[in-house]
Amino acid sequence: MPFFLYEAKDAKGKNIRGQVEANNEGAAADLLVARQEYPTKITLTENKGQNTPLFEDLFDRVTTQHLVVFSRQMYSLTKAGIPMIRAILGLADSSTSKVLGNALHDVAQQLERGRSLSAAMASHPKIFPRLSISIVHVGENTGRLEDAFLQLAEYFERDEETRKRIKSAMRYPTTVLVVIVIAMFVLNLLVIPTFANMFSRLGADLPLATKILIGTSNFFVNYWQWLFIFIIGGVLIFNSWRKSVAGKLKWDKVKLSIPFVGSIIERSLLGRYTRSFSMILESGVPMTSGLSLVAEAVDNKFMEQQIKEMRRNIEKGDSLLRVSVTSNLFSPLVLQMVAVGEETGRVDELLKEAADYYEREVDFDLKSLTAKIEPILIGFVAIMVGVLALGIFTPMWDMMSAFKG
Repeated sequence: MPFFLYEAKDAKGKNIRGQVEANNEGAAADLLVARQEYPTKITLTENKGQNTPLFEDLFDRVTTQHLVVFSRQMYSLTKAGIPMIRAILGLADSSTSKVLGNALHDVAQQLERGRSLSAAMASHPKIFPRLSISIVHVGENTGRLEDAFLQLAEYFERDEETRKRIKSAMRYPTTVLVVIVIAMFVLNLLVIPTFANMFSRLGADLPLATKILIGTSNFFVNYWQWLFIFIIGGVLIFNSWRKSVAGKLKWDKVKLSIPFVGSIIERSLLGRYTRSFSMILESGVPMTSGLSLVAEAVDNKFMEQQIKEMRRNIEKGDSLLRVSVTSNLFSPLVLQMVAVGEETGRVDELLKEAADYYEREVDFDLKSLTAKIEPILIGFVAIMVGVLALGIFTPMWDMMSAFKG
């Protein structure tokens, strides 16, 4: 997003200047008014740094790892008693992400004008999740800001660790599939045409498998440009559909049903839900508000819809256990934990145990994922090799038999 230089007056009539990030001048003005700063002049300016916003978004995104480091450092600095503005400016100057550094500089400017840390962080929703802003807000009001950042650091660390485990487990099958696709193109464009020319010169009567291979190869050779355009167009159309509201909801639901991988994704999301909900409740955030924050944290539109429906039912007077049962999201063991937690008033502790349970399940499934997928991949490669061998070597054997005869 572009940056705007502005001149404004605060609630006391004092002139102030600064910089704000927004989509356009109107959005920048709305953001300033929300801060109780009334703009008198807003001017579009170049983004800080050498990169354009497009390339900055592509190559300098704020990742979960950046948030882990930020939360851990904020915990250490606040615990050591370092003044907040000094701590924020120090982290901004030392940040490895220019986007995060710019945001922290703006946060420090807002702190100097008397805004709270949570309100300043809320002006950068693409960098700081709403869940983390709520935790910081509770920490400010209770005087336990260092504990809030410790909670966030541990939460982001677990989330990042789970993401890395899933990516590591998917690396092998993804690599095999990519190699298979490349091999199919090489065989059809380079290898099979050579044998097809040889068979045509010899005038041999070709078996069905060979005719299929040659027909497929001819299609690749003659129409590979259109095939390439079709694949690229299909990917672009799919991505456009996936980013739409209806498409994202449908795709997020389909992901939970993918063989072998869907159950892992579902358990991972439920682990994130129970972990973040436990942290929210432990911090003192009301249950209904907490469910709204957690719904966004799961990063799955289908599950977000289910969790928001749980919140609406709780607002109507239902218990957490009842809405959890009707959502059909949770296993009986987790539902039993929720029931015990409601009876004993220890919902946050039992949800934390449920999160540990889901994370153990995800870890076990990830370790066995390769063992489950590997036989299928080997079988698929064996079929490809078998068809290729029959299609190429069978006519060669027939010709050798004819020469001997």
